[in-house]
Amino acid sequence: MSETLERPVTRSPETDNTARRAAETWLSAFEAALGAKDAAQAASLFAEDSFWRDLVSFTWNIKTVEGPDGVGDMLAAQLPGMSASRFELEEEPTEDGGVVTAWFRFETDIGRGKGLLRLKDGKAWTFLTTLYELKGFEEPMNERRPMGAQHGVSANRQSWLERREAEARELGHIRQPYVLVIGGGQGGIALSARLGQLGVPTIVIDRHERPGDQWRKRYKSLCLHDPVWYDHLPYIDFPKNWPVFAPKDKIGDWLEMYAKVMELNYWGSTTAKSARYDEAKGEWEVVVERGGEEITLRPKQLVLATGMSGKANWPNFPGMDRFRGEQHHSSEHPGPDGYKDKRVVVIGSNNSAHDICAALAENGVDVTMVQRSTTHIVRSESLMEHGLGDLYSERALANGVTTQKADLIFASLPYRIMHEFQIPVYRKIAKVDADFYRDLEKAGFRLDWGADGSGLFMKYLRRGSGYYIDVGASQMIIDGRIKLKAGQVEEITETGVKLDDGTELPADVIVYATGYGSMNGWAADLISQEVADKVGKVWGLGSDTPKDPGPWEGEQRNMWKPTQQEALWFHGGNLHQSRHYSLYLALQLKARMEGIATPVYGLQEVHHLR
Repeated sequence: MSETLERPVTRSPETDNTARRAAETWLSAFEAALGAKDAAQAASLFAEDSFWRDLVSFTWNIKTVEGPDGVGDMLAAQLPGMSASRFELEEEPTEDGGVVTAWFRFETDIGRGKGLLRLKDGKAWTFLTTLYELKGFEEPMNERRPMGAQHGVSANRQSWLERREAEARELGHIRQPYVLVIGGGQGGIALSARLGQLGVPTIVIDRHERPGDQWRKRYKSLCLHDPVWYDHLPYIDFPKNWPVFAPKDKIGDWLEMYAKVMELNYWGSTTAKSARYDEAKGEWEVVVERGGEEITLRPKQLVLATGMSGKANWPNFPGMDRFRGEQHHSSEHPGPDGYKDKRVVVIGSNNSAHDICAALAENGVDVTMVQRSTTHIVRSESLMEHGLGDLYSERALANGVTTQKADLIFASLPYRIMHEFQIPVYRKIAKVDADFYRDLEKAGFRLDWGADGSGLFMKYLRRGSGYYIDVGASQMIIDGRIKLKAGQVEEITETGVKLDDGTELPADVIVYATGYGSMNGWAADLISQEVADKVGKVWGLGSDTPKDPGPWEGEQRNMWKPTQQEALWFHGGNLHQSRHYSLYLALQLKARMEGIATPVYGLQEVHHLR
């Protein structure tokens, strides 16, 4: 993610001692200010240009505050109702380029946390605090793991299988779940696993029959473009021999295995038909159809884990209704089989479009990609080496950077300044792969590097689109195996696609690789447009770049945190985000179930509806 945040540094004992003294002095002063409930004194320990990112521990939110004023305002609101203490270093601090980096742990009155502090000139520059467990509700892990075997004599003893079968019979029928998760992909599965370990009665539903079908039923060439070290699920890592880039069917099987092993209450072949929130009762009424039967569930909390790449964005081109051939969205594309003698036009130039075109071209299909806007391309090898390697790789593991540590390092970098660290990475990639990019542009491909040259990750965080991680399709474009045409679609004719320059591309099949809509579209469909508008746009940072309108939000809109609609939550993202943020969402839900006070600071404001 960054070439400067977590690299090995050469240190002398004097450097270690100086860094330790600086970190301990700051943490001691900060703890004293918190103990005195002195928000102003605590804020004075932060530099003018500084950022405190809190994941639930202080704000009951996912929130970044900026500068002493932002810190002071947050603490003035939260300190009267909480305490925090026992700030202690977890490992030796380091110093590099005038920045002291220190890992620490701490406690609040209700939980335990971990954090990462960076100091410049004795004041906090970046400060991350995260809650990882609630006191009295710790997960049954390690020394707290269950016994499993029940020794002794008991006439009415139930076996493990009998208990599981009883739970499956009762939950949703005799007993109501506290949480209903709609969407059984990696996001819903990861969250349900977290909630299960916290003892929160949860049902996850999905319209597909089996866990993993969301992957199995996509086009056959689909695979993960992120490397294995980036993609682990909570509790169970992928095996040591797992491929770097997992094919879709392996992922599907892994999710099915995971759901079974983690003992999730997973309702497949189940469709959510409607939902409404009963404010008087403080619960949802959700009508689902399962096995031809309508069932009404009444959870206290509703999570939409339907995925930011779940609600297909169908275009509305003139003439679509008169096209004589086959047309479908990329999310429904079956793969190249059956298109051998067809002419296929794929409208779009991001990940799905490239994957689909590559599979078709490999199978000898006449395929043309229509590029309507510029696209950011980064070679997979270069992304792994320069973008991810310091945090998620065998190299990172050898340097002591575990997946959990990597997640926190990435989380510790505020979105406000993240682009500043990404720009040098992509400048380096542009230099290393200069011949590759020259050949792509020579083939007519229109490249970009993001609005400010910050590349893939910022595009993903800001808009969730506009890029392709190259695993081979780009060379097919360079070689002409995938035909390329740039322009806007003017209309769909009976026999093809007409562009704004007058060109008509003959087609037997049109694939609309036109992306996906905001996740709050699911809320509109399931609950009401009124509730969707009450929540507002989901995803994006407010960076005021294309497809991410301002004002600045500081965090992903409405993701993994409270929304303007009580008891409605959104969860999803890539495998990394599903793993990492599922913990913080699960803790928020568990606290509410147990009646722990959760005063939210900085509830998401609504600036955009869709």
